[in-house]
Amino acid sequence: MSDAPQQPPIDRLLAIMAALRDPDAGCEWDLAQDFSTIAPYTIEEAYEVADAIARNDMAELREELGDLLFQVVFHARMAEEAGHFAFEDVAAAIADKMEARHPHIFGDAGGMMTEARWEDMKARERADKGVASALDGVALALPALMRAEKLQKRAARTGFDWPDPSGSEAKIAEEIAELNAATSDAHKLEEAGDLLFAAVNFVRAHGISAEDALRAANAKFEARFRAMEALAGVEAFTRLSLDQQEELWQQVKKA
Repeated sequence: MSDAPQQPPIDRLLAIMAALRDPDAGCEWDLAQDFSTIAPYTIEEAYEVADAIARNDMAELREELGDLLFQVVFHARMAEEAGHFAFEDVAAAIADKMEARHPHIFGDAGGMMTEARWEDMKARERADKGVASALDGVALALPALMRAEKLQKRAARTGFDWPDPSGSEAKIAEEIAELNAATSDAHKLEEAGDLLFAAVNFVRAHGISAEDALRAANAKFEARFRAMEALAGVEAFTRLSLDQQEELWQQVKKA
């Protein structure tokens, strides 16, 4: 057995990525990729991390975190090849940012880190980058529900927000009426979006994350629907009348 020290895992991973992207001996598929083609995989892996957490599956979480790390390494490798930056620069940049955002830990500032203090620091960072709008920096690739909430929070910090939930509640009623009155598909799409945006605002006014709330509602619906199928049988369930299905739904709810 060799007494040579083993390569640190992160160095091994970086070496694997370099080999996969080697112009002469690399993998044909990996060599054909660019930032835009890899981005969907990066988003998918982030969701799979969240899914493993939701299921409290630690073995799966370890694997999915590795898949997500590989996405970071992939992007960093392509950037290095283009002469932009390398993985070490990515790690150094986030380390610098975290130290700067936690002066109460790594600096001389006292007190606790609050959400307001955190957002103030992020706002100063955006100002240093020369942003033109309070909405700058809200990623386009975020899920629409999450992005709506972030846009609303940014706008609210400028004072553009209803003072209490009644404003968004009235807006929901208004948007429902406008959706019902819409005649064209394009108009219906627009009004449906306005209705959902108003609903996010109403939920946010109650201090609830719309993304978390809908995720929980999805899980509840899925559990109840599967329970109905289990009671009736998957095939038999499809042959039941709506009233019979509703009876099963109420039975599951009570259980």
